[in-house]
Amino acid sequence: MLKNIDHIGIAVHSLENVKTFFLNIFGISPEFEETVAEQQVKVIGYRVGESNIEFLQPISQMSPISKYLEKRGEGLHHIAVAVEDLESVLASLKSKEIPLIDETPRTGAEGKKIAFVHPKGLFGILLELSQKNEKSNHSSQS
Repeated sequence: MLKNIDHIGIAVHSLENVKTFFLNIFGISPEFEETVAEQQVKVIGYRVGESNIEFLQPISQMSPISKYLEKRGEGLHHIAVAVEDLESVLASLKSKEIPLIDETPRTGAEGKKIAFVHPKGLFGILLELSQKNEKSNHSSQS
């Protein structure tokens, strides 16, 4: 059901600070940078092996990331795992009464279909399920 870790999401106040840090310390720039309007966040991603580290900055006070930063400050927000068939995974979890934030997929960074499992159902961890959208020729945008 779970293929691999797709990415780790980290909530931050400033993507510019992250970019400066990674450039100065590791000599690298983000693999992608985009705005995910539905989530009200800007996202930058750095490839680490077969996974990404994604940094998320809210673009409005209504963003879930803005609320997270107010409550907990910067840091680990979620872990995302890749799945083959997101709808089937969601149906399976729902049938087992695992609490879901999303019962149907929505669009996330890099054009992927995503859905979140509530931390109450997974030892306090916010888990994102992510399915690559094979039909999309997604290109990064700022």
